[in-house]
Amino acid sequence: MAELLIIRHGQASFGQDNYDVLSELGHAQSRAVGALLRELDWVPDRLVTGSLERQKDTLSSMGFSQAPEVHEGLNEYDFGDLLNARFKGDVPDIVKGDRKTHFRTLRETVFDWQDDAFDGASETYGAFAARVEAARKFASDTDAKRVLVVSSGGVIGQMTSVALGASKREMMNLNLQIKNTAMTRFMFSGKAFSLHEFNATPHFMTPSGAQLLSYS
Repeated sequence: MAELLIIRHGQASFGQDNYDVLSELGHAQSRAVGALLRELDWVPDRLVTGSLERQKDTLSSMGFSQAPEVHEGLNEYDFGDLLNARFKGDVPDIVKGDRKTHFRTLRETVFDWQDDAFDGASETYGAFAARVEAARKFASDTDAKRVLVVSSGGVIGQMTSVALGASKREMMNLNLQIKNTAMTRFMFSGKAFSLHEFNATPHFMTPSGAQLLSYS
């Protein structure tokens, strides 16, 4: 069987005008996971990312210089757009500025999005789920034995919940657990596709590595 190793991007710029930029910590996390893969002699046969800068820059900082294939189905859902739609353009300041409140509110908002409980979002949950599935098929339709993908937490949560046959709610429950540059591994062959490892961060399992841990 072949492996699809999907890595969440490094820490981005939460609370800044442009979230789609890796922080210095995000670059350090990316270097650490790249170094681990080389230490394990895990050399990818194929590289795939979404089109977001934080995803492509994670791959670059991991030390892989070849240009990846790009599939926009691997892009994160637009959480800012969802919050704006739910609050009709008037997102409370505490939701924007307080990390704990932000993620608690985002969880509730995604559940409502899944249920079509509000209008105005640029993408439905059904469309998001369909494009993630299209990206999964794209990445695994290959003769490559080791496929390295860099994506985002919502995509990984969605792909994992579908592989497990879980309810749609599990997509967000998994999403919120995923650490920056965590590794989630799937095995595939033909139409078979199964989860092998979720949210692994062995590159953080040392005293110095533990200082790199982040979730957003």
